[in-house]
Amino acid sequence: MKIRIPRLAILTPLTLSFVLASQLLLAQSTNNPAAKKSTPQKKEAAEKKPAAHPFHGTLTAVDKNAKTITVGKVTYQITSETKIKKNDKPATLEDGVIGEEAAGYVKPDADGKLFASSVRFGLKPDTKNSKKSDEKKK
Repeated sequence: MKIRIPRLAILTPLTLSFVLASQLLLAQSTNNPAAKKSTPQKKEAAEKKPAAHPFHGTLTAVDKNAKTITVGKVTYQITSETKIKKNDKPATLEDGVIGEEAAGYVKPDADGKLFASSVRFGLKPDTKNSKKSDEKKK
């Protein structure tokens, strides 16, 4: 005695599995329209304003009228709040010498201008050796 299974009973689960598999593959695809909707969120993350950061390099320009310094190829705004030092002593913008080392810390504003909160002209003072020499003098 032969058992006959209707074709529909075999084809229905098979068809269903193909449809589900294709839907799962579409959900993982980057060409999915739902995935394109998340693109503006990625752009917003990339367009965030720059964060505060340290800088260092060779002083290439000092503009006393515009109150700016250029270290490498980047220009930084100097304000009345900027703490400027040279040889570990308070200094002014005029003390900056083109070609010497400069370092500091900048905080960008909403427009993207880089405002220096601190600037050091010249080489970093060697605090280890100066402490040892102070101890020897005593």
